[in-house]
Amino acid sequence: MADRGHAHSPTARKVLVAVGGAEIDEETVRLACRMTEPQGGRLYGVHVIEVNRSLPLGAVLDDVVDRAEKILDEVEKLAAASQLQVETELVQARDTGPALVDEAVEWGADLIVMGLPYKRRFGEFNLGKTVPYVLKNATCRVMLFREHREHRDDGA
Repeated sequence: MADRGHAHSPTARKVLVAVGGAEIDEETVRLACRMTEPQGGRLYGVHVIEVNRSLPLGAVLDDVVDRAEKILDEVEKLAAASQLQVETELVQARDTGPALVDEAVEWGADLIVMGLPYKRRFGEFNLGKTVPYVLKNATCRVMLFREHREHRDDGA
């Protein structure tokens, strides 16, 4: 492999982990913890609540916020078990992809770690819209962690 002058450490100082409440979240957060430098590294757990365009951006139901806070509490527990400094953020936005990219830039993330549930649409594996947006627009490294195919009962 040619050296282009970019020597990347396998770990990063500031790792943003996106969590959405899927089964894959716990494994994704554990991976993000392993990717965070043990000495001085920081983990930033982000959950985005997508708000329908027909509603005001601040209009979110309490039960949705409660669920999101529980998801972020799990991130904090897993990071604490790995002895990492952690911050969590609940973001309300129209679209998850742009919100994650914006959070990564604002926080100065070196790496974004995202879990990808194994989903099919019209019989084909589907990335959805968030992953391609983040891959295209993130200014830092991005790591995808796709769920094992057999975990889903999707008729495949």
